[in-house]
Amino acid sequence: MSRKVKYTILIIGAILIFILFFGRVLINPEAIGDKVAIIEILGVINDSEQIIKHIHHHRNNTSVKAIVLRIDSPGGGVAPVQEIYSELKKLKSKPIFASMGSTAASGGYYIACAAQEIFANPGTLTGSIGAVMQFMKMKVLYEKIGIEYQTIKSGEYKDIGASQRNMTLAERNLIQKTVNDVRSQFIQAIIEGRSDRLTRNQIEAFADGRIFTGKQASENMLIDRLGNLQDTIAHAAQVAGIKGEPKITRIEQKPTFLEKILNLTSSMNQKILPSTSFRYELNFSTQ
Repeated sequence: MSRKVKYTILIIGAILIFILFFGRVLINPEAIGDKVAIIEILGVINDSEQIIKHIHHHRNNTSVKAIVLRIDSPGGGVAPVQEIYSELKKLKSKPIFASMGSTAASGGYYIACAAQEIFANPGTLTGSIGAVMQFMKMKVLYEKIGIEYQTIKSGEYKDIGASQRNMTLAERNLIQKTVNDVRSQFIQAIIEGRSDRLTRNQIEAFADGRIFTGKQASENMLIDRLGNLQDTIAHAAQVAGIKGEPKITRIEQKPTFLEKILNLTSSMNQKILPSTSFRYELNFSTQ
């Protein structure tokens, strides 16, 4: 192979590398440079898988220097909330900040406590610290339409919360103890995140399910600053040492049609059918 051919191949190779690299940058200008990643936590939290994938993605991206949690959620299931919180606490290499939208209550607030600072709008609804377990009583309805249950169980509490009968005092006491334990886990998460700002006694006093506006939460040290998403991003960039206007990266959450149907069905079932799940969730209901 002549020297001229070798040079030609090298030049063509260099051009291809140039096109591949800079073409990617032109198509996606966020491909290079230090960035602030936004992780969205929206709606009722029934599953943690997608959010945890986003956490791991940004953890492994060396260009991401800080993470902002954009939370607009009334909370959700205890286990998925705790899973998200746990993964965020493991992320020690990058600063995390929380930005609350219109609502960041109960499980939404639980997750926010994994951040080193929490931002909220003055009118954000937050708080609702505690746990709830609800059962639908349908005994009278079953009697009216002629449905009768016959139950064979292996132990006294195996059908606890059954909708076709009244709950016994022993069952109520047992469930109350369990709910109180889940509440204690919530309090412990707040202590882990905010013990330098709140005492255990203060947190205990707030953990009765009451809600706060963002302004009230700021006055009671449940959050750190009043500000919107843009304020949170700017602060995160400053803390991370990013110079100039920070680049933003996020993974859009676009549920499929099937996921939308499943979420709708799940929501309807929770409202219509007997439920036995523990939840960190803010509930507004009319009687």
